[in-house]
Amino acid sequence: MTNEPTHLLSILCAAPLLAAFVVLFTPRQMVRSIRGITIASMLGVFGLSLCLLSGDFKTAAMQFSERYVLVPSHGITFSVGVDGMSLWLVILTAFITPLATFASWTHIDTKLKEFAISLLVLECAIIGAFVALDLLLFYVFWELTLVPVCLIIGMWGDTQRLYAALKLVLYTMAGSVLMLVAILYLVAQYREQTGHYSFELRDLQLLLLPVSTQLWLFLAFAAAFAVKVPLVPLHTWLPDAYVQAPTGGTVMLSAVMAKLATYGFLRFAMPLFPSGSHRASSTLAMLAVIGVIYGAYCAMAQSDIKKLVAYSSVSHLGFVMLGIYTLSSDGLRGSILQMVNHGISTGALFLLVGVIYERRKTRNMHELGGLAKVMPAYTAIFVVVMLSSIGVPITNGFVGEFMIIGGAMASDMLGRHGPIAAAFAASALVFTPMVILHAVRKTFWGPLKNPANHGLADLTLRERALFTPFVLAIFYIGLFPNTVLTPMNASVDRFALEYVTKLRAGDRNPETRGLLEELYPQDGGELEEKPRGNQPPLSATLPRGY
Repeated sequence: MTNEPTHLLSILCAAPLLAAFVVLFTPRQMVRSIRGITIASMLGVFGLSLCLLSGDFKTAAMQFSERYVLVPSHGITFSVGVDGMSLWLVILTAFITPLATFASWTHIDTKLKEFAISLLVLECAIIGAFVALDLLLFYVFWELTLVPVCLIIGMWGDTQRLYAALKLVLYTMAGSVLMLVAILYLVAQYREQTGHYSFELRDLQLLLLPVSTQLWLFLAFAAAFAVKVPLVPLHTWLPDAYVQAPTGGTVMLSAVMAKLATYGFLRFAMPLFPSGSHRASSTLAMLAVIGVIYGAYCAMAQSDIKKLVAYSSVSHLGFVMLGIYTLSSDGLRGSILQMVNHGISTGALFLLVGVIYERRKTRNMHELGGLAKVMPAYTAIFVVVMLSSIGVPITNGFVGEFMIIGGAMASDMLGRHGPIAAAFAASALVFTPMVILHAVRKTFWGPLKNPANHGLADLTLRERALFTPFVLAIFYIGLFPNTVLTPMNASVDRFALEYVTKLRAGDRNPETRGLLEELYPQDGGELEEKPRGNQPPLSATLPRGY
């Protein structure tokens, strides 16, 4: 049913772009109309994204898939689909965008029209990248995200906004150029082996490339993705961009845009270059663990609460990368779950920081002591979100981090390094709460010494309505994590099966080309294990944890 063309994904991509077009031709002085069109379209996209839940995610087949040939001679297509690994990221994007936009209306008072268009285009690009099954299409959406983000930082950011925007552009473009070169080389190899061009993921996955070639191509993709995660030491743009961006821009950068990179590893880099990815897996897992610890230590040194949250984001995304490279079922599922959790918790934290900045025009924790006495509702919500960020039980952050650490402990892919990585990552789970709770105590409790803090207004009804969805999501996922985990099971299992099968057979023995083509049909359908004489099924030979 869901594999029949429904045009749902095309509508999800096109709706924000259409709304941006309408806003473009709306007179600048019609502020209410601009706001109404923007929010209405974003809420409509969120409602449509929930329709994706009607898909049959008990199978690993792409749901709501669409494919339109654009340039037959060069294999350029509009190919989109969603499975268990991308489902919640699309919904997360549609959930976060209207909330980030709604929160921005109170302090964006110049060039509102341009701001609305930028957010709408950004939503279109992010959703498009999450559903793209064509490498050229993915690359177009990937690059498109950079344009509105740079405009948001450069036009509505703080005093060093131009520096932050330029730094983001330089870092991102350097990695993206390498990925584009790798894509073109991959397509050229496909043309050489088959006689025609294709940018579609399902076709390019069938290529059997030498291990050395895979390694170089993987590193090119990894460079682009590692910058945007970001992985240490490619993270230096992040504190500048997050701090200088306006609240809405920071929320979009941290809550959803960063997930494009971690998702890129899962959807493109690892399936296309399994041997290359495997060669680099220990290094990337090590960098992930370093990021977990480094982010926590840097957060400890901050007096700017927004920069503290920014560095804690580095730590959380390090957890996500560690989960990906465990290559265990628990680790992979925990990683995807943690992408969603991080988007909810960190997005809410940056919005909360924006609220206090609007009132006090400072983010220095030394100037914000005693806020609990004058802003009890704000304090309560801040504490709840902070607890979810550090992974306290019954909140959304607990299950994902627990699964990642368990996956690392049991990971055959990491071998003896797995327990070591898990131990270091677990140490951050002890250290990070100490840092964050100290910051909370400094900001909200203690004596109300600063006269500027007297008489601060607590959350308005509008602001309470803004944070209610975040609080509900935090506790719902914390109490019922299987709601998120179950739809991704089949897709994660197929991902692991394909990855391990290619490692064992495809790259080392060219005679297995026929077997791989049989295992991975080009119709994009569900992977089905087929009998191979007296040999056991592939799933029976996978490492433990699959």
